[in-house]
Amino acid sequence: MVNIDFTKEAETRKDAYLADLFELLKINSERDDAKADALHPFGPGPVKALEKFLELAKRDGYATKNFDNYVGQFEYGDGDEVLGIFGHLDVVPAADQEGWKTNPYEPVIKDGVLYARGASDDKGPAMACYYGLKILKDLNVPLSKKIRFIVGTDEESGWGDMDYYFAHNGLKDPDFGFSPDAEFPIINGEKGNTTEFLHFNPKNHGDVKLHSFESGHRFNMVPEVATAVISGETGFLKEKVDAFVAAHLDKSLTLEMSEAKGRVTVTLHGKGAHGAMPELGVNAATYLALFLKQFSFDGGAKDFITLAADTLRDDHTGEKLGIAYEDDLMGNTSMNAGVWEFDENADDATIALNFRFPQGNSPERMQEILAKLPGVTKVTLDEHIHTPHYVPGTDPLVKTLLSVYEKHTGKKGYETIIGGGTFGRLLKRGVAFGAQFEDEEDSMHQANESKSVALLLKSIAIYAEAIYELAK
Repeated sequence: MVNIDFTKEAETRKDAYLADLFELLKINSERDDAKADALHPFGPGPVKALEKFLELAKRDGYATKNFDNYVGQFEYGDGDEVLGIFGHLDVVPAADQEGWKTNPYEPVIKDGVLYARGASDDKGPAMACYYGLKILKDLNVPLSKKIRFIVGTDEESGWGDMDYYFAHNGLKDPDFGFSPDAEFPIINGEKGNTTEFLHFNPKNHGDVKLHSFESGHRFNMVPEVATAVISGETGFLKEKVDAFVAAHLDKSLTLEMSEAKGRVTVTLHGKGAHGAMPELGVNAATYLALFLKQFSFDGGAKDFITLAADTLRDDHTGEKLGIAYEDDLMGNTSMNAGVWEFDENADDATIALNFRFPQGNSPERMQEILAKLPGVTKVTLDEHIHTPHYVPGTDPLVKTLLSVYEKHTGKKGYETIIGGGTFGRLLKRGVAFGAQFEDEEDSMHQANESKSVALLLKSIAIYAEAIYELAK
């Protein structure tokens, strides 16, 4: 037993922690497939962030390993059992999100709050956990288990980083572990996660023609902006725009239009949110479809717009879609219509539906139901499917982490199951642990992403004691 004031140890490392974190936050580590190659599997940004993290770890005396720019890791301590810690350095896109009051890649602290893309998801928490381990290393605290600290670069997209890592690392999987990439007190259950694509024929020749419709960047983000290009007998379009906005004041929509060479571009602004909680956002694509529905489209354009406006709009649990399913332990199924692609010159148009589903539901069940929707030519599944995951509350891992949380917060810990997916599910005995606190506003995946500096320091102390208790 050691007697360490983990809170004090975290405070003494505040300046060093923030300096290291700022270096990571300044790196735009969004996935960029246009610049991906053999040396940059998800584009140059994620690689730069990975290289910076491993540089910091090497500075602190760890023997680091880079798995071909997919994943980085280092190990600390010895023991037959391995405690795995999984973080990630990639971030969701920020450039097209409206409402940023600061440069998302120029971190700044205002009134004790750190603003930057990645401040809360996941660079801030991952580095807080890194510094929690650093406390134990600096103080040379004896441990009986090996710590394997692993950081990925594709958590926000397809988890291709971890697919590669587990296929190429040549190591025994950690016996148990956690990911500092969610919420306190703990996430010990996660719904399944799959994306299913609705396909349409984009050919259309009605009185009003839909040339294109685009919205969304990631399956796990509620689209904040949607844009359509139309032509034909639209009539009194400006008046229709004003009337539509007035009819939906509760949604705080903004509609813009411009005309050039006989074509009208209509852009609608909604509200972004994390795809696991679509009810917290306003899906711009579905409301743009509702606006367009009043015009005389035909063919695939009519099918695309009608389904979006009448069925997908505000259908966060899939009731109108017909795929709704609820489990007593894990709750209901959620649906986010995240990425929309319609081009009249293409052979295909798609709407990507991201589902978070409980045990008892399945991608195949939903696919069969979706294939019967009017106008849908076929339904395909994304290759990345995560099945529901649960670690019982009686597991020593869960009990230990909740005990540490209770000690540092004075609050009662409890089990939680979420629709979001974290690296905690990579291990059979894996959970997510922090770093968002119960009363803290969730800004993940949103403009002005932020994190309280005081709470980041508090999480360092929690992680330090948690690692000690799990590996002592």
